[in-house]
Amino acid sequence: MYIIYRIIIVDDEIEVREGIKESIEWERHGFECIGGYRNGKEALEAVSEFRPDLVLSDICMPFMDGIELTKQIQMKYPYIKVIILTGHDEFDYVQKALRLKVHDFVVKPITANEIRNLLDKVKVEMDKEAESRENLSHLKMQLHQSLPLLRERFLEQLMSGTLSERKILERFQYFGLPLIEPPYLVVAIDIDNLDEVKKERWQNDPELFRSAAYNIVQEVVENKEAIVFRTREERMIVLFYGESGDELDEAALNMSEVMRFCMEKYLKCTVTVGVGTMCRALHELPLSYKGAISALDYRFMLGNNRVISIQDMEGANRPAQQLDMEWNRKFSTLIKTGTFGETQALIEQLISRLKASLMPIGGCYLQIQSIIISIMNTLHEFEGNYSAHFKGYDVAQKEINHFRTLEEIEDWLKMICKEAILFVAEQRSDQTKMQVLSVIDYIETHYANEDLTVDELCRHVHLSKSYFSSVFKQNKEQTIMEYVTRVRIDKAKDLLNQTSLKSYEVASKVGYSDPQYFSVLFKKHTGTTPTEYREKLLREK
Repeated sequence: MYIIYRIIIVDDEIEVREGIKESIEWERHGFECIGGYRNGKEALEAVSEFRPDLVLSDICMPFMDGIELTKQIQMKYPYIKVIILTGHDEFDYVQKALRLKVHDFVVKPITANEIRNLLDKVKVEMDKEAESRENLSHLKMQLHQSLPLLRERFLEQLMSGTLSERKILERFQYFGLPLIEPPYLVVAIDIDNLDEVKKERWQNDPELFRSAAYNIVQEVVENKEAIVFRTREERMIVLFYGESGDELDEAALNMSEVMRFCMEKYLKCTVTVGVGTMCRALHELPLSYKGAISALDYRFMLGNNRVISIQDMEGANRPAQQLDMEWNRKFSTLIKTGTFGETQALIEQLISRLKASLMPIGGCYLQIQSIIISIMNTLHEFEGNYSAHFKGYDVAQKEINHFRTLEEIEDWLKMICKEAILFVAEQRSDQTKMQVLSVIDYIETHYANEDLTVDELCRHVHLSKSYFSSVFKQNKEQTIMEYVTRVRIDKAKDLLNQTSLKSYEVASKVGYSDPQYFSVLFKKHTGTTPTEYREKLLREK
């Protein structure tokens, strides 16, 4: 058998590309030159489209050099051979090329005759590889090694409902599987917190852990009418069959409980087992399988380490649960006016209600997401950079999908609400300070107005008299009018010190039309009358 291999040439110098193309009788050496390209980027696109067998490439090129091109080819198309043709003979280039398993490394300049000899050499090697791939015994050996995986992929297809009954029977015979008789029932076993389990206790050999778990399932159903396989999602599936309806359902539930117990006892990990609905035809298997997978989702409400039957959860065909928007209002109100303790109690009440409702996982997610949106809308009512204090809507919505139980959601929601309450408290504190500063500034500007009142100052910040009077006293440790009086007395001191105005004139300028009343107030705050205060200043000068 004579094979023609396809080759592409990559070099940024057109003279080199065309020179090589024109100087070689490609077919004579067993090759077809399908193109020449200026850089690695163009070449990689060509490789993706034409899938050549051999790439002859320079190293130094714009956009993508030969080393990077080789790296990309090795990652995506490891069966394509690369020969580096370059004017560089530096050691580091050779090292990089060797690390990338370059088939050959040739230093320019190279003659046409040398290229012909190189192609002949590569052709011989590629022919041997092709012959090896075509070798029937070699293929049979590979197939035998792949049979367990192919068997699992077939059983996955069986659960998807994409195979005809004739095809199913053929595959059962091919893989040596026992012929199964109705009724059928599918059970799905999923290891709780799989990534954490592998990381904590099986980090050196996670495949050993998966095998150990799989062996436990096989041992539990040994000598039973059942087929066990693993899915690509690392779940273990058991297909029970053959017994009468009630007996099959009871046997599946009992053995599921045994599997759960053995996993916890021997592997020190917990699993959730989902039990699907019974079916009586091969084409109905996907319904039982989907039911088992859906049952796993209910660990979100019921917690880990359980056997959950989809019949128990959804068998009554309960009407779809509607979102309760009243929760949104409750959370919004407490975020603005409540304490963290009150919010915690509300969250615990919500989670308890969701568990009792047996709402599907999708509905629970929607209810929680609706509450998060309500919290975010509440935070938007306050000025300030809430993103610096709060995770934000996008992050919160992404995080929720990582949780496997309502208990995890409960802790997470408490953290979210705590951050929101702290943010609101900080914003309210900042806002209050700004309002107080605004009133102080107003007093500094209008202190000379004899009719300046608390009502006028509260109207300036659009707050009620009772509320702002309390806020002002908390911040300044004195009432609003006590502060006004202090400002007026301080201004009067300045006038007495810096001007020759009479006492009654000073009184008028700081908001007092009655000089006698001004004199009494001044003495109360300074210990002297206005006249005595000025005489004292003059003596000191």
